[in-house]
Amino acid sequence: MNKYIKIADRDNVAVALEPLKAGESHLGVTLREDVPAGHKFALTDIAEGENIVKYAFPIGHATQAIAAGSWVHTHNVKTNLSGMLEYSYNPHPCAVEIDREATFEGYVREDGRVGIRNEVWIVNTVGCVNGTAKTLEKLAQEAYGDRVEGIHCFVHPYGCSQLGEDHKNTQKLLASMVRHPNAGAVLVLSLGCENNNVKVFKEVLGEYNPDRVKFLITQDYEDEIEEGMKLLDELTAYASRFKRQTVPASELVIGLKCGGSDGLSGITANPLLGAASDLLARHGGTTLLTEVPEMFGAETILMDRCKDEATFEKAVALINDFKAYFIRHGQEVYENPSPGNKAGGITTLEDKSLGCTQKGGTAEVRDVLKYCEPVTQKGLNLVQGPGNDLCAITALMASGAQMVLFTTGRGTPVGAPIPTVKVATNTPLAQKKHNWIDFNAGVLVQGATLEETTEVFFKKLLSIASGERTQSETHDYREIAIFKDGVTL
Repeated sequence: MNKYIKIADRDNVAVALEPLKAGESHLGVTLREDVPAGHKFALTDIAEGENIVKYAFPIGHATQAIAAGSWVHTHNVKTNLSGMLEYSYNPHPCAVEIDREATFEGYVREDGRVGIRNEVWIVNTVGCVNGTAKTLEKLAQEAYGDRVEGIHCFVHPYGCSQLGEDHKNTQKLLASMVRHPNAGAVLVLSLGCENNNVKVFKEVLGEYNPDRVKFLITQDYEDEIEEGMKLLDELTAYASRFKRQTVPASELVIGLKCGGSDGLSGITANPLLGAASDLLARHGGTTLLTEVPEMFGAETILMDRCKDEATFEKAVALINDFKAYFIRHGQEVYENPSPGNKAGGITTLEDKSLGCTQKGGTAEVRDVLKYCEPVTQKGLNLVQGPGNDLCAITALMASGAQMVLFTTGRGTPVGAPIPTVKVATNTPLAQKKHNWIDFNAGVLVQGATLEETTEVFFKKLLSIASGERTQSETHDYREIAIFKDGVTL
């Protein structure tokens, strides 16, 4: 195993793959100081103001002269990013030919969509009934759990006292959960007096199958638990009719996410997701990429891969609208990466973004989706959503992802309502947190090839789509977070 990696020929820094000591010689330079694993060291003398180049792109500039062999990090590097930018469309042809076939065992719903789980979901119109939902979840799992693959509720604090777009976002997000194909049936649980009451919510939801979706207004019943259990009896009986059947991999919709990133995220796990995304596209499937603030500094790479100018304009709006959101709240647009990212070796937002966007592979960007907008285009799609782990995985689910691939270098147990596949960037994390991690991408710096590892990983994904449980499912880690941008009364 190498102790370091130079990612691209034109890079003037390399990345330590394990802790390096002052005095060691690597790539023709002698280290002047210790360099932690995941962190960078200079391969040449770098003048003050000169760009630091990693992934073949600038990730910032030197704030002081940096001698060859020196540790390169936040103490001597600053971002090049500032303010709003003008963009031009410079198309880079990258359409992926559909030339592969594979299948998995999924649940074909009445509307033709395919789920990879057959669960019953309890969806609250308002946070006031969170406790009721949790009670019903527990009792129904004990009574009817053997009929389906799980009965789950997802608590949240909203549905009332919200204004404008926040209220609409809550409604759209909850409606997307009711429609989600991983849910064989859904109980919509309401208090009765909330802004997002059942009558109003039904207008947002649109058409639904009354056998699959039932509503309970708790204020209308003396014993809401008894009534809820009656409805859950009916819903689990309905959902139990669905059986797994063989469907093509083109029916898969997979979300792409990273969190708790480190200096190896852009070298191992994120490129693996990118290769898997490209491979799924070759099977005719769909991937969703979000975390818009973590596209800043690498956004033009995605923009130039847009299928046409109209899609490019949607990508520009995606980026600029998110920057305007920061500015509107008086916040620094480029206040990223997080303390944990920095400790793991990520220095600037460009450094983080160039690693983050590798999850999208090299395929053409087929569409750009607004928050909670359902995906309609096969292939790679960009989705409006923040970098926050909970908000991002929820946004991916809301646009139709049946599972999320989540890379991490420092580790996190967080899970979405849909299967969340944790991919470790490094072997020590995979070994230490085996109860969190589903796949170890650290093998990519231990001699494994990207092509071989991608094939193994893709088979793993088909197995999970066919029912294999992820660690997040095994430990019942399932959360939602609704993106908000306004006043709460």
